[in-house]
Amino acid sequence: MALYEHVFLARQDVSNTQVETLTKEFTDVIEQGGGKVTKNEYWGVKSLAYKIKKSRKAHFSLLNIDAPPAAVAEMERRMGLSPEILRFLTVKVEEHETEPSVMMRKGDRDERGDRGDRGGFGGRGGFGGRGGGGGFRGDRDGDRRPGGGGGFRGDREGGSTFRARPPRDGDRPPRPPREGSAPTTGSEE
Repeated sequence: MALYEHVFLARQDVSNTQVETLTKEFTDVIEQGGGKVTKNEYWGVKSLAYKIKKSRKAHFSLLNIDAPPAAVAEMERRMGLSPEILRFLTVKVEEHETEPSVMMRKGDRDERGDRGDRGGFGGRGGFGGRGGGGGFRGDRDGDRRPGGGGGFRGDREGGSTFRARPPRDGDRPPRPPREGSAPTTGSEE
């Protein structure tokens, strides 16, 4: 028999007990086909990256399956017919994980901490600047690092990183400045 990891998404408007019933129903299909479900995890209601069948959220559930391919195919066929199932994915694996899946490992998130030391969008000085930080402005009171908090700011030393492309054949010459406007700096000839 082959080993599979199977994840399915159920509509948001079904209850937790209905999701458990669906899981039991699909487990029975696997057992009737000569296999067994070694692990069952309910991950909860999570937001989807995009709408699926008019749903923005879904119930996520994982099954670790040890069954012949025919039993898995029958389970997938029934999932495809079920109006409560939005999507499913079955992946053949070499061996099952014995520990909880990544989605269930809350302890790992606590050990990693706030992620505030990484910078970027969610760290200090990023767009979400929880630990104080620059965001788009470098003048916030909570800046802890020299030179501001980081993130995207136009006040960096060294000027712009914009570089004009070299002219090609057929390009028009640069426009002359408008009357009454200040002369521009940069790539003037």
